Amino acid sequence: MSLKSERRGIHVDQSELLCKKGCGYYGNPAWQGFCSKCWREEYHKARQKQIQEDWELAERLQREEEEAFASSQNSQGAQSLTFSKFEEKKTNEKTRKVTTVKKFFSASSRVGSKKAEIQEAKAPSPSINRQTSIETDRVSKEFIEFLKTFHKTGQEIYKQTKMFLEAMHYKREQSIEEQSECTQDFYQSVAERMQIRGKVPSEKVEKIMDQIEKYIMTRLYKYVFCPETTDDEKKDLAIQKRIRALHWVTPQMLCVPVNEEIPEVSDMVVKAITDIIEMDSKRVPRDKLACITRCSKHIFNAIKITKNEPASADDFLPTLIYIVLKGNPPRLQSNIQYITRFCNPSRLMTGEDGYYFTNLCCAVAFIEKLDAQSLNLSQEDFDRYMSGQTSPRKQESESWSPDACLGVKQMYKNLDLLSQLNERQERIMNEAKKLEKDLIDWTDGIAKEVQDIVEKYPLEIKPAAQPLAAIDSENVENDKLPPPLQPQVYAG
Repeated sequence: MSLKSERRGIHVDQSELLCKKGCGYYGNPAWQGFCSKCWREEYHKARQKQIQEDWELAERLQREEEEAFASSQNSQGAQSLTFSKFEEKKTNEKTRKVTTVKKFFSASSRVGSKKAEIQEAKAPSPSINRQTSIETDRVSKEFIEFLKTFHKTGQEIYKQTKMFLEAMHYKREQSIEEQSECTQDFYQSVAERMQIRGKVPSEKVEKIMDQIEKYIMTRLYKYVFCPETTDDEKKDLAIQKRIRALHWVTPQMLCVPVNEEIPEVSDMVVKAITDIIEMDSKRVPRDKLACITRCSKHIFNAIKITKNEPASADDFLPTLIYIVLKGNPPRLQSNIQYITRFCNPSRLMTGEDGYYFTNLCCAVAFIEKLDAQSLNLSQEDFDRYMSGQTSPRKQESESWSPDACLGVKQMYKNLDLLSQLNERQERIMNEAKKLEKDLIDWTDGIAKEVQDIVEKYPLEIKPAAQPLAAIDSENVENDKLPPPLQPQVYAG
């Protein structure tokens, strides 16, 4: 989907949101511009082609082995019978291996086949029997109570759902694309069975599919959301870093028709940001889509209040981009991939949920490729803003008219003052680091000089002289002397 940047703002032709195969459903960048249905058809074609190529390769290897064996037999006809039996046994072993390879790549042994799923489902799964969380237990009870109203059809649906969860337990080692394909096959088979065999009206089928999705994805969430085998986490960090680097982008650069000085509009913007951030806390794809839909409706209301007229699609996309830049939602790419892989495809192909989700994908793609031309800036200004050397708000403060609001003028004066203080702080820090380096160098120099002097003139410590003895210290008769006379006082 190509994004066009014009002087009047960001514009996306609505036809570019649709499937590029022309089926009329909404496309998705994750599906290379196809809708869910067309993408699965293309995926199956590519997969069958790969299986056919692998099968032909296995056949060619088998023929080469047979030809090599035949030539070796002709050249070794005079060898002993024992050695011939050994060669025959070796050839049979190779043929068996090649046949096994052919069976592995054949379509009949497809991992996602219903027969394999039923056989796998017979074995008890410890994940299903484990102690469930409070939320999982609540969703399970709600699902059972919901199916009770459909009697026999509900029992059949519950049985199929349990078998699917058992089968998914054994598919955790497979790639996330294969698990997604298995889930989409399950959605399609259950919906078709209800419509064809159960004669269930389409309105009820949609409600049942919503409950099925809620039940199975609540249980599978921690295994299939942002798995370690994918690069989803790497993409999350990349888009977060990109959005942080674009913190300087203003609504005027994106031609966003929203005036946040209006209290009602400001409140709508806050609610839109809250909804897009809240998306990460949901576990069910449908609930994540609901957050995107609520965010989009708040955006439309904000535009309507600002312009006093209904919002157009050309107004919506720039505002959605601005909301994403301002909110920087956590794990944005992981949530988009999770919805794409495991949401009921009918929701992404049609309806307002599909429309808003497609626009969100376009907004993320625009942010990833955003450049100076997209914002009507020179490359020099764009590079300076991205590097943090300057801020567009500082330049805008110089162009305010004398009639501008005093509060706004004061705000920009304060911003200029903060910028000057920041420059002074940087100079002080640089001088402090220089002083610290000089002190370290001076200390090292003094220590080196002292060490050189000590080595040149080593300190000699002479032994202490013998202490002088008392005059009568050698008189051994001291102990026999009488005690000294004590003065006595006589009373008169």
